[in-house]
Amino acid sequence: MPLSEHEQRMLEQMERALYAEDPKFATALEGSGLRTYTRRRVYQAVAGFLVGIGLLMAGMVAQQIWWVSIVGFLVMLGCAVLAVTGWRKAPKPGERGAPRPAGTQARRQVKSRRSMMDRIEDRWQRRRDEQQGH
Repeated sequence: MPLSEHEQRMLEQMERALYAEDPKFATALEGSGLRTYTRRRVYQAVAGFLVGIGLLMAGMVAQQIWWVSIVGFLVMLGCAVLAVTGWRKAPKPGERGAPRPAGTQARRQVKSRRSMMDRIEDRWQRRRDEQQGH
């Protein structure tokens, strides 16, 4: 849900006040901090996935303890989900962690949706015209 213009102005004022009060802290909170956090989360998930593989193999070798294999599989599955979601949420290099201005982005989305809907309607109309003509 995009922010209203008033909320966007308030957010910008808070950002400016934060930069004015403590610029070092403000730059630490920019996109690089979030990027580092998500990268660390993905690395932890990969390490957990490897631990899950180890548990799976240990359960297969020790056949009396079959539940260790199940736990290993569940650990692998959970870590894979964490890695994928962390990777998708990570901001691209040079991109800020804060959301972009909602106004321009929303206008672009509405414009692209409108043009796509226009194309779909045009195709539908052409098909109807072709069917009526035959």
